[in-house]
Amino acid sequence: MGPIVIFSCFVSYLLLVLCAVTIHVQADVWLNAHATFYGANQSPTTLGGACGYDDTFHAGFGVNTAAVSTMLFRDGEVCGACYQVICDYRMDPKWCLRRQSVTITATNFCPPNNHGGWCDPPHHHFDMSMPAFFRIARQGNEGIVPVLYKRVACKRRGGVRFTLKGQSNFNMVMITNVGGSGDVNGVWIRGSRSGSWLPMHRNWGANWQSSADLRNQILSFKITLVDGKTLLFLNVVPSTWKFGQTFSSHNQFF
Repeated sequence: MGPIVIFSCFVSYLLLVLCAVTIHVQADVWLNAHATFYGANQSPTTLGGACGYDDTFHAGFGVNTAAVSTMLFRDGEVCGACYQVICDYRMDPKWCLRRQSVTITATNFCPPNNHGGWCDPPHHHFDMSMPAFFRIARQGNEGIVPVLYKRVACKRRGGVRFTLKGQSNFNMVMITNVGGSGDVNGVWIRGSRSGSWLPMHRNWGANWQSSADLRNQILSFKITLVDGKTLLFLNVVPSTWKFGQTFSSHNQFF
């Protein structure tokens, strides 16, 4: 029985290693999609859309943003995630710029029209801001190009930011400027008098809510990203906070 058990354990270990290698390789694979652009001179305050960002510059994302199709949006879980996008020169040498790439942040949802549109499932599609789109494509084209994309780590300046919204015992917090994988999977909040971590629930996009009354308390947060990384943000919000204020932490995902 000893050798059989040892062999079984070795096979299990080998399978785990192979699975880990497969996941790592898939994360770096270029996938096919298409891209369009919107808004010739849109204000940053209009680019947050379905993710709820009030201003993409205020959120730390700048102008290189995109609305993504249903297959990528995942009911808002993708908000804040970063993608490296290149125009597929082999497919469209007329309109694609060769060897040019842009890193964009998902900040909005490109809704399906359910009539075969580019944002309908199962299409992978990026409706990009105009500055981002013309980093990889020539001007004067028909407004759509084939692209290749892959997920990349988000590189942010400064720490994760927390904007307090809501009223009374309805606390909603918009979480922005998140590095690492960028997409938040779970959030917990703790007041200086509450004692324990209280789970928050995604209200919509990058906005998370709690029904606990934490007014006049110092607030701490715990965040877990989709890739499993977790960070604590202790005492990041002072007890004198007011709804509408934004507080930046010293911690960041890498």
